[in-house]
Amino acid sequence: MTKPIWIIHGNQLATLASNHKGPRTGKVMSELGIIEDGSLWIEEGIIQAIGTTQELAKNFGGRIEEAEIVDASNHLVTPGLIDPHTHVVYAGSREKEFEMRLEGATYMEIMNAGGGIHATTRMTREATEVEIMEQTSRRLDSFLQHGVTTVEGKSGYGMNLETELKQLRVMKKLKKQHPIDLIPTFMGAHAVPSEFKGKEDEYVDILIQEWIPIVAKEKLAVFNDVFCEKGVFTPEQSERILEAGKKYGLIPKIHADEIISYGGAELAARVGAISAEHLLKATDEGIGKMAEAGVIACLLPATALYLRELAAKGRKMIDAGVPVAISTDCNPGSSPTTSMPLVMNLACITMRLTPAEALTAATYNAACAIKQEHLVGSLEVGKQADIVLWNVKDYRELQYLFGVNHVKAVWKKGIQVVDRGE
Repeated sequence: MTKPIWIIHGNQLATLASNHKGPRTGKVMSELGIIEDGSLWIEEGIIQAIGTTQELAKNFGGRIEEAEIVDASNHLVTPGLIDPHTHVVYAGSREKEFEMRLEGATYMEIMNAGGGIHATTRMTREATEVEIMEQTSRRLDSFLQHGVTTVEGKSGYGMNLETELKQLRVMKKLKKQHPIDLIPTFMGAHAVPSEFKGKEDEYVDILIQEWIPIVAKEKLAVFNDVFCEKGVFTPEQSERILEAGKKYGLIPKIHADEIISYGGAELAARVGAISAEHLLKATDEGIGKMAEAGVIACLLPATALYLRELAAKGRKMIDAGVPVAISTDCNPGSSPTTSMPLVMNLACITMRLTPAEALTAATYNAACAIKQEHLVGSLEVGKQADIVLWNVKDYRELQYLFGVNHVKAVWKKGIQVVDRGE
């Protein structure tokens, strides 16, 4: 048995606890459940008690000698951050495209020239499983250093069955070997392989008839995602892929309305997707339909910044009743970052979320977007002790002090995995 952990005297303990069930919307996104002089008692990786330091001292003071005590005086304590949308499992890098983009090339121009997704696909196909695991593990280490304890990861840099399965199997192994919980998504519909150009429907048929059944049979993914975009997959093709996944128990997600308004938000509502991602060009009608259907908007402000595009209408979505989560979109082409603290900054600056809304979007709502809210996303009795200690006193400082990693320490399932000192 490991020693109990007693975190005491947190200047602010942002529990994110709420009586509201499901992803939080509207004003509820600002309810952080803050306890001043907050305290947590943890045993065997699970939160056993939460309250003020004085309250927990009454119940656990007699066990002080057996506990590891963490003095959180003058610090903020929050749940571990959660990244609900990444392409973290891949090989290689694409720094040359960064320069090309600065010289005026567009996202689609780069992709149509054999760059973009296709470039990473070539490198990922050529890499061994061991090489992909090593590169991905380093990225996950960086996520931990930035306070992230749970990450969703997508396949999609294979676009052939062998490599798609390779990516998913890497995730399965890393979930066992790495402290971070890695939640897998199948995204064979990330792009149409160059060998299927002009035969897009044939590729869709292969996805539906062959690949999805194999992924489901081997239990390699929880979700099924598709890039619904002009020049990639049409709304009709996307709907076929997502509905086929549902028949095999894969929960639909959708890359929607990133480059043009293409009906992606509306499609997300129609198929009952758990989340729609990007949404830079989502229409007001689409936003309304997502609110009605309870689809979570997973917004990616670092991607918009990197592509020099206007960010998604986060403020409008929250005001319309859409539950909002945020993510790094960690990927080699349009958001090569692992910094969720930066993403929280950008959510406030470019999408007009409040500091409280940004923290909710990066914790509890992010957990809901990958169906992990029963385990993580808030500090509550019975949940995993995924905890971040920050070198700030007030949650607003996380967003106010821009572009700084304020992480002091991170615990995953009650085990300290990061210690950045002072």
